[in-house]
Amino acid sequence: MLLLMPKQPSNIVHRALSIVNPYKDIILFTVTLLVANWVWKLTVSGDELGHGDVTWLGLVVTPFFDAIAAHTASWVYWVVDVFRDTVHISGTHIWFDSGNGSNIVWSCTPVKQSFIWLCLIATAIGPWKHKLWFIPAGWVLIYIINILRIAAISLIIEFHPELFDLMHTYIFKYAFYGIMFLMWLVWTYIAQGLTEQKS
Repeated sequence: MLLLMPKQPSNIVHRALSIVNPYKDIILFTVTLLVANWVWKLTVSGDELGHGDVTWLGLVVTPFFDAIAAHTASWVYWVVDVFRDTVHISGTHIWFDSGNGSNIVWSCTPVKQSFIWLCLIATAIGPWKHKLWFIPAGWVLIYIINILRIAAISLIIEFHPELFDLMHTYIFKYAFYGIMFLMWLVWTYIAQGLTEQKS
């Protein structure tokens, strides 16, 4: 009679690690993205519509977000004005002659995405001396992408305000995170090249 011995736990762990290993970077990206999002929601609070104060760990940070929202609105206005001379701006409110428009509030700023970007690159493989230039370069790109995102939504809602929720909450939001994923892939490619140069 032949008895089958159960596999040793170390063999099971080794096999599991060999299966996961090719995907470890993607797993790390996903976990970091989820944890960074959770930390943001835990530490930053404020009304999504821009009413009342924005707080971080209980400290009022509304002036910081108001300044970034105003700066973002001025650039969005400039981009939209290139395409449509029917756009107007007052503070953070952008509207068209059609009567449709939107208000750029604290949650429209790229601060959350910049925090997530910092977390993604900080936890990724690669030397810190290169991360120190890649993180700010990513922040600049995120700022520009955010301006283009809001400008595109503004151009769409000039004549189709019913599409605002779809574009703002789903299409452009997830496209933004898709672009961040591509930026992270560029970093992993750069980091891999730097690692191979050292070898």
